[in-house]
Amino acid sequence: MARLAGVDLPRNKKLSIALTYIYGIGPARSKKILEATKISPDLRTDDLTDDDIKLLRNELSNYSIEGDLKREVTMHIKRLQEINSYRGLRHKRKLPVRGQRTKTNARTRRGKKGLAITKKKTA
Repeated sequence: MARLAGVDLPRNKKLSIALTYIYGIGPARSKKILEATKISPDLRTDDLTDDDIKLLRNELSNYSIEGDLKREVTMHIKRLQEINSYRGLRHKRKLPVRGQRTKTNARTRRGKKGLAITKKKTA
């Protein structure tokens, strides 16, 4: 099993898909990385050689991925909160940030809807 950037790549998947398991790498960046290293995107992760893994590691060092990228995103959110911008306030209150409605929907941000109180049955 290949391990890149602190992530175990899944076994027996095409390399172009397996690289997307790393935070910060999507399909487009995955293809760009494979073109730069001249590794076939159809190659399976089980078939990677040690030389291929070294090439991929060197190429991945050019991008901010995984921990560095997550730290960068949290710092941006903290900055927005500190300057009391509208987006920062929405982050603080755990509400949708990008203009979505909250009267209905927004359940993933606001949490599970409170259960209604039902009348007890009298027998």
